[in-house]
Amino acid sequence: MSGLLPQVAVLAADVDTINIDFDEGSLTTLKIVIGAILFGIALDTKLDDFAAAARRPGVIGIGVLAQFLLLPAITFLLTLALDIRGSVALGMILVACCPPGNVSNILTHRARGDVALSVSMTAVGNVLAIFVMPLNMALWGSLHPTGSAMLEDIELSAVDMFSEIAFVIGLPFVAGIAIARFWPAFAARASRVVSPLAFLALGAVIVIGVTNNWSIFVTYIGIVLVAVFLHDALALGLGYSIARLTRLPAASVRAMTFEVGIRNAGLGLLLVFTYFDGLGGMALVAAWWGIWDIIAGLAVAQVWRSRRTTPEGTAVEGSAA
Repeated sequence: MSGLLPQVAVLAADVDTINIDFDEGSLTTLKIVIGAILFGIALDTKLDDFAAAARRPGVIGIGVLAQFLLLPAITFLLTLALDIRGSVALGMILVACCPPGNVSNILTHRARGDVALSVSMTAVGNVLAIFVMPLNMALWGSLHPTGSAMLEDIELSAVDMFSEIAFVIGLPFVAGIAIARFWPAFAARASRVVSPLAFLALGAVIVIGVTNNWSIFVTYIGIVLVAVFLHDALALGLGYSIARLTRLPAASVRAMTFEVGIRNAGLGLLLVFTYFDGLGGMALVAAWWGIWDIIAGLAVAQVWRSRRTTPEGTAVEGSAA
């Protein structure tokens, strides 16, 4: 064991110097896939969902606070507590700053949670992410004792990142909502096709990327395994805890857990290759998070799905608001 720790330390330092191979064609494909994912979310989003969110400002506010303030802040503290440095720390911060994806809606449905709340929070979260995500990344990244130097070398611009996120999230989201508004029947049929295909395409992009960089993945994946495991558990735990502390109903607790805990790591991966030149630790964190997040989320959803429910269909745990 004493010989293993220095080896891990060396690998952790080396990962900051490598770049994951991702050519221009693959980057364009990834942009299209992420845009398709957001388009699929929007096709399943109605303007009434925003109206429903406006009627529940307290609950939505709790979710927004947890997603865009508490999670990045706690992630930052976690990197310090675990002495996670450089590109791995920046990768964790970037993932924490990402909005939720439609996987959170699927898991909420699987767990018999409040799907209406989940969809509303996903819609609001993705709109806010266009503006908040670049600022969050610039803030927490610049405060990190080892990550800040990398940001200075890269000269990350919050304005440039805003433009990219607005293009990848904003345009597909507006287009999808417009179609859902004027052609609801078509949107309903299309969403059943677009979302699953986009999700599978993202998985394929990640698998191909890992395969093309297999030697790097095998050599360095051990550095991020524990960090991603703890980070993901922390994110899910934050959503669950804040929902319980604010005494939300059990179904809303489940929705809040996934809305805070499930991050759109695919968007994070896109930004890693667009602005950070495939920086080793960041790419590994985003890629592995995208895989592990689904595994952990499905496990949590299955546990909740198997729980006994009351005749009204609500879970035994939790209390009424």
